[in-house]
Amino acid sequence: MSPGRVDWGAEWLRGEGKASDVVMSSRIRLARNFAGYPFVNRATREDRRQIMARARRDILESALSPQMMWVDLNEVSSLERSVLVERHLISKQHAKGEEPRAAAVSSPDERLAIMVNEEDHLRIQVIRGGLSLREAFAQIRAVDDRIEQRSDFAFSPRFGYLTACPTNVGTGLRVSVMLHLPGLKLTGEIEKVRRAAKGMSLAVRGFYGEGSEAVGDFFQISNQTTLGRSEEEILSDFEGNIIPKVIEYERLARRSLLDKRRTILEDKVFRSLGTLTHARLLKSDEALELLSYVRLGAVLGVVPGLKPEAVNQLILLTQPAHLQKVTGTDLDQAARRIERATIIRQHLGACA
Repeated sequence: MSPGRVDWGAEWLRGEGKASDVVMSSRIRLARNFAGYPFVNRATREDRRQIMARARRDILESALSPQMMWVDLNEVSSLERSVLVERHLISKQHAKGEEPRAAAVSSPDERLAIMVNEEDHLRIQVIRGGLSLREAFAQIRAVDDRIEQRSDFAFSPRFGYLTACPTNVGTGLRVSVMLHLPGLKLTGEIEKVRRAAKGMSLAVRGFYGEGSEAVGDFFQISNQTTLGRSEEEILSDFEGNIIPKVIEYERLARRSLLDKRRTILEDKVFRSLGTLTHARLLKSDEALELLSYVRLGAVLGVVPGLKPEAVNQLILLTQPAHLQKVTGTDLDQAARRIERATIIRQHLGACA
């Protein structure tokens, strides 16, 4: 993306796909390491340089996507790295990590992203809108196969793919679904989901994954272990059992709010909309909380004329790095609060 410009090619922002009223995005991630090199946390700078050169060659020459963008993270600003974090293309750890490190991203859809020299040599991810785990898995398997045709990955006949973190050993597969669950939060049933997830050894995290809180009723649910389970077993659990149940519970909660507590629901939605369309100062977490309820109102038709994808874009646009990207200015925290409120007023003013 060029300075002062934000591209909206990212598929997950469009609000499309199966069950997109509840599921923001589906992500499949594979951890892979090149045979013959130490893991990143044990690698020297020269090792990391060689790993990055090899990754660049294998990724760019494998025709993984019609257009792959290679980003040397040591050559871009901290703002550009933060933009990639906010778009869920690299992790916070990767943005702050030691160089040499890089990322490769498919353009313009941003479905495919590969982190190079994060915790593992390669962290390959496919992210798609709605509940689309099978489609994401088919794409990432093809990507994995093409890269492995050019390079040997560290693999044990007994344990499977070898990774820096023991919880990823085996398939190296992480399945993650981003869910919007305001109905369960408003009806006081969100803790049931947390407890059920914990009982099934699943991780429940916030909007930006590991280390983040569930602000704005956005939750990421992912598997925690891969050893001893096949890719098909993990995928089938998520696609056929875990996520459909959460979707069902959230829709039931929303229906209950519409049928039995409509006034309370509408009050929550329109209070949020009123604040967003009149506020002059907004913190990031506050804006996310309010936009969460407005998105609920858009999905349920409570706010006429407002499309969920418009709210999705605002959720991203009002994050700190994107605000500075759009304005082309290095904004301090106070200035970001003013700019965030201004942009939201401009986008939502007609809905108030």
